[in-house]
Amino acid sequence: MTVRQDRWVLHVDMDAFFASCEQLTRPTLRGRPVLVGGVGGRGVVAGCSYEARDHGVHSAMPMHQARRLVGPSAVVLPNRMSVYRVLSRRVFEVFRAHVPVVEQVSVDEAFLEPTELRGSTVEDTRAWAERLRAAVREATGLPASVGAGAGKQYAKIASDLAKPDGVAVVARRDHAEILDPLPVRKLWGVGPVAGERLAQFGVVTIGDLAAMDDDDVAQALGRTVGPAIARIARGYDDRPVHERAEAKQISAESTFATDLTTAGQVAEAVRRAAGAAHRRLLADGRAARTVTVKVRRSDFSVSTRSTTLPVGTTSLETIDAVARSLAPDPVDFGAIRLLGVGVSGLVEVHQDALFEQEFVPDARPAAESGDAADDELPDIVGVGTTVTTDAHDEAAGESAVEEGPPAIGTWRRAEEGRFPTGADVRHPEFGHGWVQGSGHGRVSVRFETRTTGPGRMRTFAEDDPALERADPLGSLE
Repeated sequence: MTVRQDRWVLHVDMDAFFASCEQLTRPTLRGRPVLVGGVGGRGVVAGCSYEARDHGVHSAMPMHQARRLVGPSAVVLPNRMSVYRVLSRRVFEVFRAHVPVVEQVSVDEAFLEPTELRGSTVEDTRAWAERLRAAVREATGLPASVGAGAGKQYAKIASDLAKPDGVAVVARRDHAEILDPLPVRKLWGVGPVAGERLAQFGVVTIGDLAAMDDDDVAQALGRTVGPAIARIARGYDDRPVHERAEAKQISAESTFATDLTTAGQVAEAVRRAAGAAHRRLLADGRAARTVTVKVRRSDFSVSTRSTTLPVGTTSLETIDAVARSLAPDPVDFGAIRLLGVGVSGLVEVHQDALFEQEFVPDARPAAESGDAADDELPDIVGVGTTVTTDAHDEAAGESAVEEGPPAIGTWRRAEEGRFPTGADVRHPEFGHGWVQGSGHGRVSVRFETRTTGPGRMRTFAEDDPALERADPLGSLE
């Protein structure tokens, strides 16, 4: 018997988006382990190809660790947000050509609820999703995974099951078979802390949570959030798909079981919070000009400080350095109960790594500059990553990031070669290319774009007047 479902929500997730964009516009990289992110000593992986994931690499991993896992075959590139944004816009143009309402979650994922799928079968829904995926591929050349389900949560889980470059449809009738055995951490709102609390009740899977007593749910997850998460585990997710207001501020903060009392603890707390905010910034697809640090003393008084950069940045190293310069020393300031790092002043215009500004903090005690960053942090009892918009966001625990007086600091242009690895260049004879390596006064350039196929590599003197920096968008042709 053919079974129809009254509601179908789709979640589309572009596969390994940053790395896929690099492999698209630099064809030599197709099939190779690509790592995109910070190339400095403290850089982290912003995105990685599936070939790199096969080695155990994942986003937010320290870049030095990722390079060790992959080995000499790793291709490490700085991010090119201007390219990613253009391709993202093309992807969302395809979405909007198919449905009137698109809920954009990040630069590379969205929810859709096609009206023509109301009352459709699994087969009809799968066929619609396949057509959408093919349209994205035709318009951009990029792979996408599409999941469909009876609500947002189930569509999101389905898209994870569809990876890479596939379609998965989870009908309501199949929840017990497909969803119940999955780890409870697959549900929104169940992070490491919540997962640990649930484990204390013997709850490991989504099915375990669905069968959990309501009082135990409230005790484990709280009386506000707990029932909502349990309801989703039991198969009820009626949240609408709607256009989201554009984020104005992104922040991450943690509350500690015992107060921070050393500069090293503060430096480590800043590093973690900056990393969490940075991940959300990259997902947003814009750059940030303002960095804010928020701290709460043990007496619950709150203080914030912020500073605004000359240009927008997506560099974790810059955000972390600025935040550390803003964070107080608990010896002078007092014990710290909560610490958070936020970014705001989000802008579309992003200048590439050659023009990044490097923050040089004022002279401060050595420990406050991070020499004692290995100080052990107390347990975290509360953690939040928030996105503040003009409209109310669905995520629980949102709060605006307050702005305080700017820090005093100096700025200088980062020192690097004329043609750093990964830079886009142009030559009057050979056209658009990218720097595959440089050193000892020589530059090796691979001349290729999205439309050329794998290109030939040529080597030039670094001071060759015919070779010049180019707009990364030239690789899209």
